[in-house]
Amino acid sequence: MLVFYSLFSPPSGLSVLTILGFAFLLGLLHGITPDEHTWPITFSYSVGSYSTRGGMKSGFMFSLGFIIQRGILTTLGFLGLAAIYQTYDLNGPVYLLVGLVMLVAGSYVLKGRYLHLPFDALLGRKHKLAQSNNPPSQKTELKPIPLKMAVVQGFIAGFGFGAYATILVFTLAPQVPSAIYAPLPGFAFGIGTMCMQIILGAVFANIMRLKHLTVNQIKYIGRLTAGRALYYGGIAFAVIGVLIAIFPVIDSAAIKTGIPIPNLDAVGVSTGLVIIVVGVIGLGSIYQAFRQITREKQTAEHKNNHSLKHISFD
Repeated sequence: MLVFYSLFSPPSGLSVLTILGFAFLLGLLHGITPDEHTWPITFSYSVGSYSTRGGMKSGFMFSLGFIIQRGILTTLGFLGLAAIYQTYDLNGPVYLLVGLVMLVAGSYVLKGRYLHLPFDALLGRKHKLAQSNNPPSQKTELKPIPLKMAVVQGFIAGFGFGAYATILVFTLAPQVPSAIYAPLPGFAFGIGTMCMQIILGAVFANIMRLKHLTVNQIKYIGRLTAGRALYYGGIAFAVIGVLIAIFPVIDSAAIKTGIPIPNLDAVGVSTGLVIIVVGVIGLGSIYQAFRQITREKQTAEHKNNHSLKHISFD
């Protein structure tokens, strides 16, 4: 137990291997606890993959960008250039950027286009604009989840700063012997987070299988849920980001839980974002889509029964 709590207050004079071990274990905890920089994004991309392998790939792709960024961040910490985080609250701008990327990705899934921004031209693709404003049905061809965007989001989300990043950047990174080793704690932390995100990605991707739906139904619900979670979750992130940028005190407002583990020790804005994206938008979309499929199935069965009765009467 003492070793567990020492993770959150590492001593000085640690060897490189011990530093990497601490960073990896912190990454595992960071990945498994409900964090606003990881869970909403991994959920959004994983649930749209509608398979264990796809969910694991989503977690991997997101974490890939995150690992790269954490390596940069610990290098800044070693060089003493991360002090900006002690002066300014950058979570607001990070939330805003994450939200915009989520919004763009969600727009592509739901509408087949990257908003009205020139992303289509930049990517060398042309997409037809959605012709109808009606809610999508199973016949609607929702676009596949753009996993490349998950890498971008992982990189951007890595600039968010919390308790885990504080330990990593200001306690562990400065202890490495030279700048050559500086990225390694960040990489180890990112790999730990990746392990948990891959597992969570597989879990999120298999939520619909509990209802014993067909492959096409799972595919439809997954993509619809992912699109909505990315689109409306992106709006939520962007709005919260703007509010925090204007009123930084919002970011520190929280209710203590008494649990001595970061991400579980308090309920605040970050917890609210996880609940909004994963709980309200994500699970709510799954429930709504499942109800829609059930109604469409009942309607089809009613029409078939009516047709059979008509044929029998004739």
